[in-house]
Amino acid sequence: MSSKYIVRQQIKDAEGKIIGHEILYHGENQAFSDDTAATNEFAAADTIYNFLTQNTTKVFKNSLNFMTFTTMLLMKKTPRLFDKSELVIQIDDSVIIHPLSMHFVKQYAQEGYKIAVNEFQFAPRYLALMDDIDYIKINPKSINDITIHNIIEIAHGMSKKCIATNIDSAELYQKLLGMGVDAVEGPYVAEQIATKTHSGSYLQGNFFRLMVAVTRDEPNVDEIEELIAADANLTYGLLKMANSAFFALRHRATTIHQAIMTLGLGQLKQWIYLLSASNAENQFDPDSEEFLKLSFMRANFSSELMNYAKDMPISKAEAYLMGMFSTLGYLVDAPMEEILEEVPLEESIKEALLYKSGRCGKLYELVLSYESADWEKITELAKELGIPDNLLTSVYFICMENVEALWQQLTHPYADAAPQAPAPEPEPEE
Repeated sequence: MSSKYIVRQQIKDAEGKIIGHEILYHGENQAFSDDTAATNEFAAADTIYNFLTQNTTKVFKNSLNFMTFTTMLLMKKTPRLFDKSELVIQIDDSVIIHPLSMHFVKQYAQEGYKIAVNEFQFAPRYLALMDDIDYIKINPKSINDITIHNIIEIAHGMSKKCIATNIDSAELYQKLLGMGVDAVEGPYVAEQIATKTHSGSYLQGNFFRLMVAVTRDEPNVDEIEELIAADANLTYGLLKMANSAFFALRHRATTIHQAIMTLGLGQLKQWIYLLSASNAENQFDPDSEEFLKLSFMRANFSSELMNYAKDMPISKAEAYLMGMFSTLGYLVDAPMEEILEEVPLEESIKEALLYKSGRCGKLYELVLSYESADWEKITELAKELGIPDNLLTSVYFICMENVEALWQQLTHPYADAAPQAPAPEPEPEE
């Protein structure tokens, strides 16, 4: 029996901005288009429906979700799990040729749901749908350039958006953007971070030194406090974080020392990247936000997978740092090799980040493979690491939920907290 995975993959416009996410499936539901596999279709539809019932209100909120619906999922009224503003109902040929399915599709379109057609074809049954659809999706691997050009012309002529899928190389990425597609998705797109992030003046100075200080085997609190105190942005970011509703404080932390004690060195180490994106106005650049959330997601996913991976030479905390530091090359304007020379990480982690070598490298590669929905690689690496592949999807979405929840708390720190009087300085510990 094939492994079953569910992945959320980014869809980006021509400027590299995320316009939504596609919910990709792999597993039993691959038989959806086979009419002889009705039993499998029922089982897979139930699995997906149950998964979405448990997770739709958590990890799919505040995003435009492109999701392929089969006849069975349409009949189960699965789209109703989503708000109209958060869903694009995708259909493929197996749905288009099914009269009952198309009845549901037209009904959802009339109710205000957006509709997309996968792998659009020049055929009467596709052209007849034009009034009901909002997005045309094309796979450039399966059609020639002339056909692509004609489809894009038709889409734009009828005010439809055209999305190119399965983009797996820089050459294909540039070619499709040059041909005028509105958005792209695929393994190559998922790996791209548009620009290096340098949102604070301290990134080349105090921030980098602070990062080194908090990752020492025995961090020096006085050194950390001194580095933060030298930079107003760092100080502001630390106090904002320590006073967030997430920590449910009875009293406000009003000094750097109080803030460090409130968070603890563990939390400070984990969330140091968040400080890199904060500024005096408490605003986040959209590119920085996606970049930082990717760092947190990799860190959480790497750490949680350590609960199942066998014979690993590192701890969960070190796996967390491996995931977090995997994007360090986009934060500090220097080659990754030079950056890692200055950061006190285990050699096995450095080797993993630079060369994907060793068991740490396999764990890191598994995280990257899940990001890009490389199904074969996911199964291969999970087996090599001793991780039950049937757990990957649940671990992935639990991590995503945690990252989204904490991000909301940390970017809206006072949403649920009433103002409190400043607390006095704590007595020094013996």
